[in-house]
Amino acid sequence: MNQNNVIGLNKKTVIGMVHCLPLPGSAGFQNNMNEIRVQAIEDAITLEKAGCDALIVENMGDGPFSVFLNTEQIAALSSIATLVKEKVSIPIGIDAAFSDYKASLAIAKAIEADFVRIPVFVDTVMFYGGTIEPCARETLLYRKQLNADNILILADIQVKHTYMINPSISIEDSAHMAEKCGADAIIVTGASIGAETPFDIIERVKKVVSIPVIAGSGIKPSNIKKQLSLADGCVVGSSLKENGIISNPVSYDLTKKVIDALRKGE
Repeated sequence: MNQNNVIGLNKKTVIGMVHCLPLPGSAGFQNNMNEIRVQAIEDAITLEKAGCDALIVENMGDGPFSVFLNTEQIAALSSIATLVKEKVSIPIGIDAAFSDYKASLAIAKAIEADFVRIPVFVDTVMFYGGTIEPCARETLLYRKQLNADNILILADIQVKHTYMINPSISIEDSAHMAEKCGADAIIVTGASIGAETPFDIIERVKKVVSIPVIAGSGIKPSNIKKQLSLADGCVVGSSLKENGIISNPVSYDLTKKVIDALRKGE
């Protein structure tokens, strides 16, 4: 597997989301591990079959989120990611939400995943659970400790669902810091799930960094061609679910529409 393909250096990379239902240790867990496993596996297979280039396994159902996962969540996310990896051949990433770099990297190392998503890498932000501080230095040191330099870091800047502690820091400043601190790619998003990443934000970030820039929210058939005319890749989640409901299974038809809208004419 050419790692450059994961982050859009050789093509416009579409990364689909495997949103796990609430895991053990979260408020919404329904004592339904088999259902959780089955849906995650089926979602991953659907994403690959419909043409996604990579996927991310995330504990999306675990809200309200803490910064770090508890032991039960880590164990469940690891077991699910292991099963997903066995069923697909496309690159796999891990996102331990909200921003647990240790859990993400440890799981990725254990299952031989290809990359991690780190939502709060260089910014200091507030969310409903309090303050999240940047973890770029700790992330790189821990990756080195694990002998996992092959695991790529996809770092969000000024990520959705958060507020910058210092709003005077520009998106360009965050992008510069993320690249300088060792991110392999930068993810930019809209304000919330399903909100389109502003095109001017992609444009501004692309002008100041040399690493790939990925549109991280609001991708759909009507805008994917424009978004990826500039961005190097995208992360797609809610638009692949019926009625945009995160807990619904991934729809093959909706995913195919997104992929076809991008690939048409190539």
